[in-house]
Amino acid sequence: MVNITHKSNTLRKAVAVANVMVSLQETIRAINEKRVPKGDVFSFAKVAALFAVKKTDTVIPDCHPLPVEFTDVRFSVHDLCITLEVEVHTIYKTGVEVEAMHGAAVAALTLYDMLKPIDPHIEIQQIKLLSKSGGKSDRKNTEAINAAVVVCSDSISQQKATDKAGLAVVDKLKQWQINTLHYTIIPDEVTTIQNTIHEFVNKNIQLLIFVGGTGVSKRDVTPDVVKPLLEVELPGIMEQARSYGQERMPYAMLSRSVAGFIQNTLVLTFPGSTGGATEYMDALFPAVLHALSIRNNEPH
Repeated sequence: MVNITHKSNTLRKAVAVANVMVSLQETIRAINEKRVPKGDVFSFAKVAALFAVKKTDTVIPDCHPLPVEFTDVRFSVHDLCITLEVEVHTIYKTGVEVEAMHGAAVAALTLYDMLKPIDPHIEIQQIKLLSKSGGKSDRKNTEAINAAVVVCSDSISQQKATDKAGLAVVDKLKQWQINTLHYTIIPDEVTTIQNTIHEFVNKNIQLLIFVGGTGVSKRDVTPDVVKPLLEVELPGIMEQARSYGQERMPYAMLSRSVAGFIQNTLVLTFPGSTGGATEYMDALFPAVLHALSIRNNEPH
């Protein structure tokens, strides 16, 4: 199976549709009047769809088991065409489009099986995904966002160590089509951090990410410098990041990261470890960018 452990749970929905063509108006009348020998066609097909949705991972090899939170099966008849829709919701790390299509397919096969004794020319014409939401399908345009990544580390600034975490953040931003205009390394010095913040805010950088200095050592001062400068603090951002990290390693709760706006610049402070910084990116993006969208669209 594809690794989805880095993803966050989000609300995901999918609607699939299938069309079943019959050849006789008498077939439609038999369905409506519940005269089909094998039973109530729509009731059987609905139950079949529900079972299929819940059993998708046991039939499709690479599908992940997931909690199905809601399923609805709808039928409509237009002339000789029976259209059925299957809608599925979950709150999970991956989508439910295959579950919806599997449900639609099995419901269509159930119609076929129940109607073929009275209509030998019945035909399943189409099974397709009608819509989906959540996850990648909800990505917003990020090409216009400019960013700066600042690594706060005494050892790296003194060339006693090499940066991996900051470059990992730059790489993750690139995956979201966010342009990193500035990448710099500075020591864990209060004045230097303050000056760097003022520099990039004055340059109208929209997204400023500090990497490092968020722990509990005496030289970890990044949150202490950034927090008093925030005009609008957004505590929920780092609550989400710490919660995400805590599910993956036991020390994520020690992070003192903060987030918020200084003028129109969204400032985020990430851990200095490569794993921690990468997890923060996975936990927060692209949802965190909604804050920029709101801020940038405010009337002046």
